[in-house]
This record gives sequence, C-alpha cells and structure tokens, in this order.
Amino acid sequence: MPDVDAIRLAVLIDSDNTTASVTTELLEEIAKYGTPTIKRAYGDWTTPRLAGWKEELLSHSIQPMQQFANTRGKNSTDSALIIDAMDLLYAGNVEGFVIVSSDSDFTALARRLRESGMTVFGIGRRNTPAPFVAAVDRFIYLDLLSEEPQEAAEPSVGEGAQPPDLRRMLSTAITGTSKEDGWSNLGEVGSYLVKSNAAFDPRDYGHTKLGELVRGESYVEVKDVPGPTGLNQLWVRLKPTARKPARRR
Repeated sequence: MPDVDAIRLAVLIDSDNTTASVTTELLEEIAKYGTPTIKRAYGDWTTPRLAGWKEELLSHSIQPMQQFANTRGKNSTDSALIIDAMDLLYAGNVEGFVIVSSDSDFTALARRLRESGMTVFGIGRRNTPAPFVAAVDRFIYLDLLSEEPQEAAEPSVGEGAQPPDLRRMLSTAITGTSKEDGWSNLGEVGSYLVKSNAAFDPRDYGHTKLGELVRGESYVEVKDVPGPTGLNQLWVRLKPTARKPARRR
C-alpha cells in the first residue's frame, strides 16, 4: 500500500462553485489520500459573495488566485484553473490533483490529467453532472463531509445523483474479485467498487468504513484472517442463498 504522506496533491478549488464553510472538513478528507502541497482557490475576490472565503484562505494557507470576470455571463475562473492545472502537470511536482467543483466544465480536464498518469479526485455537490463524476478516479460528495444542506440532485444526472443499489453493486464487486473458494479480500473489493463507481462511499449507506458496511449486510459472510504483518485482514463472500443458481445445460 503506497505511503499516503508521500503522494503530493495539487488542490484546485473553484470558489465560485464551493462553499467556504466546509473548507476544514474538505482538507481533512483530502489528507486521507495524500499531502496537499499546492492549495489554490480561484475566483473574483473583489465580489462581496466571496467575502466568506477570506478567513478560510488565511487559516488554511490557501493561495487565492484572482480572476476578474471580464465578460458578463462567462466564467473566466474555470479557464484560469484549467490553465494552472496543465502548467502543474507539465512541471511534474505532484502525483495527483483534487478538483473541488460541481461544474461539468472540468470533465475534459480530469480525463486529460488521468491520461497523463495523474490520480484525480473530485469533490462537489450532489447535483454534480455524471460525466464529471465518472471522469475522476474518485468523487466525494460535500454533504458527506458536513451537515450543511446541499442542493437536491437532478434526476437526470444518473448514478452521480443518488447512491446506486448497494446489494447489486457489492455482489458484483465480490463476485468479480473472488478466489476459487468464493472469498474476496475486502481491500480488492473496495478497489473494484471505486473503479466501477467513482462516487462510491460507505458514508452514503450510514457507515464510515467499508468493513462496517459489509458486516451489516445479511447476504455477505465475513471472516478475519491473520495477515503477513500480523494484522487481521477482512475477507468476504456472498452467502449461498445470495448467489445466483447455476444454469442448467
């Protein structure tokens, strides 16, 4: 397992599209995946509606990137963030990016960064369009980080809006990673879940950890197995009644 502290992340925040009040929780979440060596927030800081960001920028050492709204109705902040992301990519000083926004305009950027070998995280609201959610390695919804009310998701955005059916998704992950005896290592199951659904998060189902989640599912059998380092590893498999019967020839 890679050393999280050794993974350098560039955190790029679309301040026009993100609430300042969740900054602390936001950075605490990001720390789970790497070290935010670059922290920049983009917006027109001359506008009163971004005034709430001032204290957050100072207390968290986030660099404000001024971008004037040159044309009414056009978001020049997005362009500045995208240009900076590409400059950082070519500089080669980070291993991953965190794009904090609910704007689908960053979909192509996320794809381009991943094509260049970068790990890309997205953080945004529930109404984030599905293409952006699917374009990153992992997407985290802001409402899972705080109790702040979020905008209701639009029904048309697909699986990025509401948590998908857990039983179907979990059963597929266990089946897809199982060994000959039907057992799957929970770490492999978790990796499969995120790869197949970038927005998968146990917190959407009332649990902070995947291990807690699988223990609460009646169709999943769980066992602890001593690992090579002495720490127990969690293994899971579908209970016989939960498996599909074999087709008759």
